[in-house]
Amino acid sequence: MYTELKTYQIIIALLKKYGITHCVLSAGSRNVPFVHSIEEDPEFHCYSVVDERSAGYFALGLAQELNQPVVISCTSSTATCNYWPPVAEAFYQGVPIVVLTSDRDPEMLGQWEDQMIDQVGMYDRHVRKSVNLPIINNHDDEIYCQRLVNEALMELNHHGTGPVHINVPMKSYNNSFNVKTLPEVTKFDRLCLDDSDALWKEKIEKLKKAKRILVTCGQNSFVSSALQESLNEFFKKYNSAVSVEYMSNIEIEEGLNLNVCMDARYVIPKKVKEFLPDIVISFGGNIFAGIKEQFRKFAGEFEHWLVQEDGRVVDLYKSITTIFECKPEYFFQYCVKVTDKDQLNDREYYHGLKNYVDSVVYPDFPYSHVYAIKEMVEKIPSDSILHLSINDSIRITNFFKLNPRIKTYANIGTHGIDGCLSSFLGQAAAGNKQSYLVIGDLAFFYDMNAMRLRHIKNNVHVLLINNEGGSEFYFNHMWKDEASDLHTTARHHTKAEGWVKSNNFIYLSAHDKESMQEALKEFMRSDLDKPVFLEVFTEMKTDSDVIYDFFDLSRPKDVQSETIRRSKEFIKATIGQEKAQKIAGLFKK
Repeated sequence: MYTELKTYQIIIALLKKYGITHCVLSAGSRNVPFVHSIEEDPEFHCYSVVDERSAGYFALGLAQELNQPVVISCTSSTATCNYWPPVAEAFYQGVPIVVLTSDRDPEMLGQWEDQMIDQVGMYDRHVRKSVNLPIINNHDDEIYCQRLVNEALMELNHHGTGPVHINVPMKSYNNSFNVKTLPEVTKFDRLCLDDSDALWKEKIEKLKKAKRILVTCGQNSFVSSALQESLNEFFKKYNSAVSVEYMSNIEIEEGLNLNVCMDARYVIPKKVKEFLPDIVISFGGNIFAGIKEQFRKFAGEFEHWLVQEDGRVVDLYKSITTIFECKPEYFFQYCVKVTDKDQLNDREYYHGLKNYVDSVVYPDFPYSHVYAIKEMVEKIPSDSILHLSINDSIRITNFFKLNPRIKTYANIGTHGIDGCLSSFLGQAAAGNKQSYLVIGDLAFFYDMNAMRLRHIKNNVHVLLINNEGGSEFYFNHMWKDEASDLHTTARHHTKAEGWVKSNNFIYLSAHDKESMQEALKEFMRSDLDKPVFLEVFTEMKTDSDVIYDFFDLSRPKDVQSETIRRSKEFIKATIGQEKAQKIAGLFKK
């Protein structure tokens, strides 16, 4: 029988998956849930060494002679300190040891709790990886815990060998062993370039059999022609669809932009499940599309393969199973190279998704920030630069079709509003390409000093959407009443005109469709002798409503989904968001 503590259940199950079965155990109370669980399990080989310092050195010698990782486990406080000398020795000799330190309730640190010191990251630079596990209260905590344990165990032999540290906090002493079977856990695989062909081909065989593969392309500042070509060939060979957004800078003829149809305000869970893939392959940086949020609702129902050059674990869909430590060019080229000559994408999954994307209905938008951005971005010529400041600029631009070969940037590594203008001006200064920025008023006024830079060329075109505050807070329903305009949306009545003119920009403005169209004639010219600035005045509430009205035109609806949608809003308003989420979590189980 095993401990009822989920944290240790996950550790034990993963140790088995990694084939780590030799454990050196030191006496104590906090680690009893682990100790008694494994001493009753015939797969484990247990050694008793009371003194932790001696136990660490004993494990070091054992691991060296067995040529495999060994676990050491102790209770909390100074017991963990006594591991320091052997852990340091293991680090410098490159000996793989799993250091399991039991800990107490994190809330009680520094509160004179018995036998408690700060154990988080305590071995510092003398371990290859150190993780502090969560106290598990829900399914998300389980996923997080599983990921952290995998991250630690994978570092035992990643580009060298050495010790790793897993700190295991718990609320109280636990002496209950009432669990007959361990939970199902996922061992993460990491394939490197020097791994055997057999390991790679095992994965490829799985890929060949998959009926639904979705490639999600994250943000890329540079995309090689080799990547474009190999991704295109991959699509032709495998039963796949390719999800792109403009910040990915991937141009593939059959690429699908899922920003509208997978937005949380548009899609329903039934529709997401309808297009759930067997395998998601991701590469690049962050993505903006709501597919990230939507797929997490079905965590574990598909595999996520991450192509990550540094081998880091980025579990954006909470379903990661495999990390390919290589460039995406290599991954897709390899996949194409080992396919059968007659293997072709049956395109069933692609056509299903494409039909869903194409079902979005586009109206004749009224005057708003949506209208202004559409009219500008659709006119940007090929071989230009486009920078999208945060949220609305990115969201709305991805509603529409850009011309080919427009290199697109956005500061979505952090999603901060503080440097969009400066970043754009740096990109524009690097060459002579026509360069366009879509920016909101809060982001612009935050970074307005950049207008004074001496390096600004006449290839610069800045579109400022001035809707007198942060319209994102109307869109995401953070706006509650007029008081919200004081501190949340930061409503204001500031104009950019004086500052823009004083910095020798051509200044244009628009207040309606007619003035917008007239201003665009000058704004889009490529032969101007000065940088140009177009300030478009709209209203936050109207802007938000225009997007929701657009979504309502064609978003999937059925009686059940609409009832659930309305019920969620009612419950949140009645009992609060936190309680509503806890109740929803209980039903998930």
